[in-house]
Order: sequence, then structure tokens, then C-alpha cells
Amino acid sequence: MTTLYIVLPCYKEEEALPLSAPKLKEKLLSLIDKNKISDDSRILFVNDGSKDGTWRIINELHEQDRHFTGISLSRNRGHQNALLAGLETAAKYADAIISMDVDLQDDIGAVDEMLEKFEAGCDVVYGVRKARKKDSFFKRFTAEGFYKIINKMGGDIVFNHADYRLMSKRAVNALGEYKECNLFLRGLVPMIGFKSDIVLYERDKRVAGESKYPLKKMLAFAYDGVTSLTLTPLKFIRRAGIFFTLTGVLGLAATITLFCLSIASSVWIVISSLVTMGGILEFSLGIVGDYVGKTYFEVKHRPRYFIAENLLEE
Repeated sequence: MTTLYIVLPCYKEEEALPLSAPKLKEKLLSLIDKNKISDDSRILFVNDGSKDGTWRIINELHEQDRHFTGISLSRNRGHQNALLAGLETAAKYADAIISMDVDLQDDIGAVDEMLEKFEAGCDVVYGVRKARKKDSFFKRFTAEGFYKIINKMGGDIVFNHADYRLMSKRAVNALGEYKECNLFLRGLVPMIGFKSDIVLYERDKRVAGESKYPLKKMLAFAYDGVTSLTLTPLKFIRRAGIFFTLTGVLGLAATITLFCLSIASSVWIVISSLVTMGGILEFSLGIVGDYVGKTYFEVKHRPRYFIAENLLEE
């Protein structure tokens, strides 16, 4: 019988945990009662260096019911590293691992269908949103635009899929072979190439608390995703360089012609051309610098996380 672990990264979630834990437990016990999963299945919380009462609540849940367990990272390492820590820990005990957010915006009702597809032979089952009707126009436009742009750039990601997915033990072990520290899991998982499928679901509101991903973090996350998966921005710079070089040659010829005909002063044309080219060069160097910086951190091979406490070992 399948042993299932549900992995939930937690960062400052003391408001959400008391509300989401009973619902998660109800779903887990329901699956156990129906003999869909074994009684060794667990709900694994990953404390990502929270400074509030998150880890205390996880410990209390663990003491009250053995189906709750958790690990605590030595410090805050970000959602992707916390999620990876949970996946790799769970893979030591489970046959299948489902990752989701503790705010329960992801519909836990989709777990049943994920398990069915896993039993049918899928190593990865992606939770995909049916629609974004509850999102604001701006969020819907930017989110869907991101998926389209990154796929056109060569990044293979599942449209409208975040980090709600089921992975088999061997899929998680394969994911562990990717050693980069700049993690973008929704882009890495499709690279594994094992049999996969999707499950459609409706996304709900948070059970409590506020989103830990404001606009600034979302934009940074999207940018990291692009630069982690594809070299297209660098190729774009090269093409832009060729284009503006040709444009500059034509502009120079036009400036000389206008100056000779005394139609216009060459000074303002030159100044505007220099300002434009200067801005483009600064922007281009910034993108190149980001790639160089990421390479710098990758070659150091620093550990992605440390587990300070592990309730599974008690």
C-alpha cells in the first residue's frame, strides 16, 4: 500500500497552522480509512527559519497526533529550498510525496485524483488551476504572461502550475541530482522526464494570514526562474547589440548628411543617441552580471539547507 507524505513549507504561519492542520488530518485519515494509503503516511511541515510560534505549533501537533511531523531548517532559506528539504526528507520514508502550501489555497480534494494517477503509473502529477477568476486583472495578466514568456524562451513549465504536485520517490531522487543552488522547482521537475499528468482544481483564498509573496518577491522569483532555466536573455542582448550597431551606423550617416545640409545640429542627435545607447548598455551589463553572479555561487557548491531539528528521528 502507498505511503504518502504531504510536505508543506512554513514561514511565519502561526495563524494558518491551527486552521489548516485539522483539514489536512481529516483528508489524510479519510484516505487511510479508504485503504488508499498506509497508516504510515504523514503530514510533514517544514519550518523555514520562522521567528514566530510556527515551530512550537508544529511540535504541539506532533505530540498530539503521530500523523503530524516536521523538520526545522537552521535559518530561513526561502520557499524553494524549504520545499526541497521537505521533499528529500520525505523521500526516505514515502512512496509518493505531495507538496502544497500550508495556507490551503490549493484544493486538498485534488489529492484523491493525484493518487489515482500515481497508481496508474505517473511519477509526477501536476496540480493545475482551472482558471484565475478570483485574481485581480493585474495578477492574472502578469502571471499568465510569465508562463507564456518563459515557455517561449525555452523554459519547459506547466501552464498555471505552481508547486502543488505529487512526485514519486524515484522522481524526487532524480530531482536531487540537479545540484544548482538557484532553485526554480516548477522548471526543474519537468526536466526529469518521467511519466506525468495533470489534475485541474480551483484555487481558494488563504485560510488565514497574509501572502509571503508580495509583488516585489513575485517579480524577483519570476526573474530568477527565467535566468535559471534559459540563456535567452543573453541571446537577446547579442541580437540587440547587432541591431543597435547597425542603427548607430545608419544614425551616424544621417547625422553627417543633416549636418552637411545645415538642416539640423548634430549635437542633439549625438547626445540622444549616446543616452539611449548608454541605457541599453547598462541594462545589458546588468543581465550579464546576474548570470555571472549566479555562476559564482553555483561553483562554490554551498549546501542549500541544514536541518536543525527533525521530529521524524524521535
